[in-house]
Amino acid sequence: MKYSQRLVILAVAATAIIGIGCAKKKVAVQPPPPPAAPAAANAARPQQSAPPARAAVNTPAPAPAAQSAPRMPSAQTRARIDTLLSRIEDAYFDYDKHTLRPDAIKALEADSTELRDILKDYPDYKLTVEGHCDERGSAEYNMALGQERADAAKAYLVQVGIPNGQLSTVTYGKEKPVCDEHDEACWQKNRRVHIVAASR
Repeated sequence: MKYSQRLVILAVAATAIIGIGCAKKKVAVQPPPPPAAPAAANAARPQQSAPPARAAVNTPAPAPAAQSAPRMPSAQTRARIDTLLSRIEDAYFDYDKHTLRPDAIKALEADSTELRDILKDYPDYKLTVEGHCDERGSAEYNMALGQERADAAKAYLVQVGIPNGQLSTVTYGKEKPVCDEHDEACWQKNRRVHIVAASR
């Protein structure tokens, strides 16, 4: 064989070997480019205008909370209460008794309806029912009897409709007589209940 033919065969064989070696190699695939950063993407996007502001709706302001009703009467109403109290006569009792007589009920009944209607609107305004006795008997006994008389009158006023919580009682026994004579006419005046406005 000629030298030139050998060279050609060697060249073809080398090319075939190189081709086989190259065929077995994996070709590296280039990865896709990473996505654009958000800021860059936003910058690339056209700016959208903000939605137009809504027109303010003219809603009425909430109504102010209703002021709570006064719990004490005005000076004018207090004067009216005082007038009513002065017109209610003292209720009188029989000797050594605390039950209300018909004339005592009549005395308590006078103007008590109007008084009730006023007082129910002013829950902090209070009245005091005072119980009194004549001079006979011990101070201790008369204190207890005066309390029973005040309690009887209060129970009647509550029955008429004056709130129980607006009535208090006190007993003075024989300590505050309205008459100083020592006879039955005077003693009758001292056996009584008297209604006053509580100190304020």
